[in-house]
Amino acid sequence: MIRNIQVRVGLKEEGQEGILMRKAAQNLGISENDFTIKVLRKSIDARKKTIYFNYKLTAYIKEKAPESSTYSFAYKDVSKAKPIHIIGFGPAGMWAALRCLELGFRPIVLERGKNVQDRRRDIKAINQDHIVNENSNYCFGEGGAGTYSDGKLYTRSLKRGDVRRIFESLVHHGATEHILIDAHPHIGTNKLPKIVQNIRETILRHGGEVHFNTKVIDLIIEHNELKTIVLQNGNELQVSRVILATGHSARDIFYLLQKKNIALKAKSFAMGVRVEHPQQIIDSIQYHCKGERDELLPAASYSLVQQVKNRGVYSFCMCPGGFIVPAATSPGEVVVNGMSPSKRNNLFANSGIVVEINVEEDLPKYEKYGVLKGLEYQKDLERLAFTSGGRTQTAPAQRLTDFVEGILSSDLNPTSYQPGLKSAPLHSLLPRSIGSRLRTGFAEFGKKMKGYYTSEANIVGVESRTSSPVNIPRNEQLEHPEIKGLFPCGEGGGYAGGIVSAAMDGERCAEAAVAGL
Repeated sequence: MIRNIQVRVGLKEEGQEGILMRKAAQNLGISENDFTIKVLRKSIDARKKTIYFNYKLTAYIKEKAPESSTYSFAYKDVSKAKPIHIIGFGPAGMWAALRCLELGFRPIVLERGKNVQDRRRDIKAINQDHIVNENSNYCFGEGGAGTYSDGKLYTRSLKRGDVRRIFESLVHHGATEHILIDAHPHIGTNKLPKIVQNIRETILRHGGEVHFNTKVIDLIIEHNELKTIVLQNGNELQVSRVILATGHSARDIFYLLQKKNIALKAKSFAMGVRVEHPQQIIDSIQYHCKGERDELLPAASYSLVQQVKNRGVYSFCMCPGGFIVPAATSPGEVVVNGMSPSKRNNLFANSGIVVEINVEEDLPKYEKYGVLKGLEYQKDLERLAFTSGGRTQTAPAQRLTDFVEGILSSDLNPTSYQPGLKSAPLHSLLPRSIGSRLRTGFAEFGKKMKGYYTSEANIVGVESRTSSPVNIPRNEQLEHPEIKGLFPCGEGGGYAGGIVSAAMDGERCAEAAVAGL
């Protein structure tokens, strides 16, 4: 007999050996010798001073729990199979390629950036020397922006595909099985590169191809059908199906599509700043503790949202025990993002705090740019951050309370941001539609989380790459409605918002691309 049950374990009980079996036996009313258990989900309830761990368990009564996953990945030898070309090797491109292997088609991946090992040099260069490589940075290269990130796997996109399948695929390629259990799973920036490399090796081992330093600069279309891809080195590739998975920061692709008169749409998005607190402050708020949090508790996170003047102001990509990184993709811009190692053991907590941008109502001065008006607005804020930060990767910053009160900070708090911070009046530099809403939002967040609104926190600008400001349309078959053979995919197409949703969209696009071949 199989039964699903839920048990609560107090913080003081959590470290006790055999506590789950004892709790389960009490719940079932039978002896511990009569069943085995499997943990399905683990979460923390810290709403009150008494903290509990909530477990969802499957109890196997009078039988043993299964030892292995019910998921299997039957990758085929596709070395002589029909090709599917995939532009971009972020989460959408990786899982599109993996799905092609299962379906019996040969993925040919074209990635503008470098492999994970070689990317490290360029990431070091942007952090230490303020040098931005346009094709190899925190956004571009093997694994995309997801490689050097927290590896947050939480998603609300439960109707877009099989979330568990993506998690199992990650475990298959080296992720810990904890991601199958944790309510808010993450992998960690220190572990993701090896998993990404394992995925590449799976593709190569089964006959697929992955080409780095291979930038697509043109698409040749005949009679509304994509026929040829032109590479930066001058080579041309004949194609029949192309999955376009270039990510939300590949602006040259949007410009190329516009130049080719391929239909695009302006898309609403969000922009703002990164806020960074000492992790201990967030722990004390969320866990109701003084001093260090209990060693059984992970670094605390938060999720905040407030409506201000008919626009949402909300936390985005919250990184407990993490650090802020420079995510620029071109010289002359400053962009910040956040990430965490697997242990989330850094001294700081950071999160994007962003404001909704309605492209139909909020950008009247950018109408001349048509469907790319949101992209141009992004670029202007990133140039502003570059100039106000001192024209390097040093980022403009302000103490949180000074920002809200409209005061230039005489000094700044310590930070995890390696290129460094420069005091700047972000309260007056940011567009009023963003800055005024952020100021109100931060004040309201301080009421919701007592201690959040503090002079010990910095805000750092700008957080501008939350999602794509452009949508590449597609029909019910996931194909561009005007260009046969082109399948817009993932965050770059406007169809995903994180690692898991992008991976699921990659699988769906692979299935659509091979249909009829």
